[in-house]
Amino acid sequence: MRKRRALISGITGQDGSYLAELLLAKGYEVHGIVRRASLYNRSRIEHLRRDPQVYGHSLFLHYADLTDATTLRRIFAEVQPEEFYHLAGQSHVGLSFEIPESTVQEVAVATLSLLEICRDQANRPRIYHASSSEVFGDPPTCPQDLSTPFRPVNPYGCAKTFSTQMARVYRESYGLFVVSGIAYNHESPRRGENFVTRKITRAAVHQAQGSGEVLWLGNLDAARDWGAAPEYVEAMWQSLQTERPRDWIFATGQQTTVREFARAAYAAAGVELEWKGEGLDEVGVDRSTGERRIAVDPRFYRKVDSPTLVGDPGEATHQLSWRARRTGAEVARWMVQEEWHQQNRA
Repeated sequence: MRKRRALISGITGQDGSYLAELLLAKGYEVHGIVRRASLYNRSRIEHLRRDPQVYGHSLFLHYADLTDATTLRRIFAEVQPEEFYHLAGQSHVGLSFEIPESTVQEVAVATLSLLEICRDQANRPRIYHASSSEVFGDPPTCPQDLSTPFRPVNPYGCAKTFSTQMARVYRESYGLFVVSGIAYNHESPRRGENFVTRKITRAAVHQAQGSGEVLWLGNLDAARDWGAAPEYVEAMWQSLQTERPRDWIFATGQQTTVREFARAAYAAAGVELEWKGEGLDEVGVDRSTGERRIAVDPRFYRKVDSPTLVGDPGEATHQLSWRARRTGAEVARWMVQEEWHQQNRA
């Protein structure tokens, strides 16, 4: 009997790696799209690739770039997936101000191209499109739900708004089974080191081990709806098992500041922080030694921030029975524990 097939763009990323593990555990044949690059960057799925009982049997990788529609079309024709999870693309909000054109190309234009490819398939796959809370930008209401207007405030949010609206158009105009999951921040030990949560947890562990470094952060009052990535990929899968396609909000419904996240992370590493000063002069010091651990650098402030991004996951809870189990400080503690384990294995 043929296994159910899933194709994942961005399989080497945080979400893609957790999703691959989930689908393999459910008995899927998993195909992933990877970019051929001079630097080998598949550490998040290397444990799967090295498993001879998995790689080449239930896990397969295909080379393609998001801008190479011809190769992508060929992969779809070869794999013929029942489900397609589109997770790839430049996803760093701050970086999108530095490279706005390539962000729009990867996030917006590439998604449109993939929708066209799926529309042309003889057996159209069910499509999960990874949207983002950044589509709401500076929302007029809090928490946000599906009736909240899109008001993006950065290039990444603008690109995601385009792709989310285009997914809706293809669902309504062409009958594609396409779902946009508007996911709020979800973190893990596999998060890229240029994201603030991973910067904090890595620094907390390194400093607890005696590194003597100082962690420089931006706005400590910035707050986010932070959840755990492995839980969010469960929601992605659940959203494609429904009878009818629609959009969803995946969030914890709770907000945590950078300061609170850092306090929890450092406490998990055995360091109790005390905050002194305010604004650009604020520092976090080790309460027991008085050593400076965290300081503020205005270079890390965003040009325009989204101060009130908190999602209402009510519909996902009621319709999919999905609920975020770890939030804010719990996520920080989990990441630090895993960071310790990684350091010990290294």
